[in-house]
Amino acid sequence: MFELDLRSRKPIYEQLVDKMKELIINEVLKPDEQLPSVRQMAQQLTINPNTIQKAYRELETQGFIYSLKGKGSFVKPMETGKDVDKILQVKQDLEKLLHEALYLGVSAEELHEMVKSLEAMKGGHGQDDSNDRNQ
Repeated sequence: MFELDLRSRKPIYEQLVDKMKELIINEVLKPDEQLPSVRQMAQQLTINPNTIQKAYRELETQGFIYSLKGKGSFVKPMETGKDVDKILQVKQDLEKLLHEALYLGVSAEELHEMVKSLEAMKGGHGQDDSNDRNQ
């Protein structure tokens, strides 16, 4: 499914969380799709099952997956516009990063092109609120 960098300073469970989020966001993992069991994932990646469990717990806390007792973990369907607090947090984080990029010399034009490119790759999701993004 993916590889982890065992030499990275970033903890393995955080790498796993980031990779899983990327797969969910890019719709490689579909809504309600069952994730590999903790045991299967641990064997596949040759890492401790507790590390997988910690990553799954974090993904559930962040709202990317849900668990059903005795059945496993599944990709949580996107609830567009429902998680107002999460959207607000992402916007605040993005604003900080954009300020930093502008300070470092990345032009507004480059940033705009990057957003357009990402939106095109995503298939245009989120176009309904494009007026909200304008100043």
